[in-house]
Amino acid sequence: MKIIVTGALGHIGSHLIRRLPEAFPKSEIILIDNLLTQRFASLFKLPSNHSYKFFSADVREFDFNKILDNDTFIINLAAITDAAGSFENSEEVEKNNFDCTQVLAEAASRSGAKLIHISSTSVYGTQSNLVDETCPDEELNPQSPYAESKLREESLLKKYSKSKNLQFLCFRFGTIYGFSIGMRFHTAVNKFCWQACLGDELTVWETAYHQKRPYLDLNDAARAIIFAIEKNLFKNTTYNALTNNLTVKEVSDTIKKYIPDMKIKFVKNKIMNQLSYEVSTKKFLDEGFSYQGNLEKAIKETIYNLPHKP
Repeated sequence: MKIIVTGALGHIGSHLIRRLPEAFPKSEIILIDNLLTQRFASLFKLPSNHSYKFFSADVREFDFNKILDNDTFIINLAAITDAAGSFENSEEVEKNNFDCTQVLAEAASRSGAKLIHISSTSVYGTQSNLVDETCPDEELNPQSPYAESKLREESLLKKYSKSKNLQFLCFRFGTIYGFSIGMRFHTAVNKFCWQACLGDELTVWETAYHQKRPYLDLNDAARAIIFAIEKNLFKNTTYNALTNNLTVKEVSDTIKKYIPDMKIKFVKNKIMNQLSYEVSTKKFLDEGFSYQGNLEKAIKETIYNLPHKP
């Protein structure tokens, strides 16, 4: 059994690659990352009882023919993920994210490998209160170039499953929170922890304070991927994956338990102009998965690992 992780050194990847050996002790684990964000530290102190192969490479230029076979699982984490920042570099986001997905879909189709693709619940730019995977395309209103790209990637995978016999599973992940060696701080929970620890004001989009959004604990993200492989859930379908539907107020109130003098500054941002919505994860729960993530525990661990203002 072979497991390939693209974007292996990022926030999710750097945590996942440390969980895979325990779940699949006899597997061959191959890591691919272009090191664009220079997260070299994500390779430090990997589990010593398991061997890894690492390739510093761009997915779009990598020769997958030499490593793929029909007993291979590809976990695609290679993406530019900053939704708010994608307004300024929409062409780069499209070129990187969509093209990487297409290369992997082509390679998996040729070899018989199975593909786990990570999309986002940000594709639900809708005014409905509760949305799920059956939401019709006309009700999907992505609010950023990043989310628009994710929808095009999903459409491509469906097309390949019909025309090229691709076997895939697509996860729409909620916004990730939780500590990892390769974590970034551009998404809500992590950014707030960073700002609070440094004594900066939490910059909160003024329209979002009481609105609900889907969030996914990092441990649950890794567990969901491992569960999908173990249960062979390659049904050419999409699953929402989220631990909580939370308001920004709930997140900031939790941080305040550990940093009582935390302050909030409300700002405007064009990405947050839709109404509150919650995302259903019933479809994935019905497969037998259970969420174990804990917002307060994750925030506490993140704050513990960050420097604090003098």
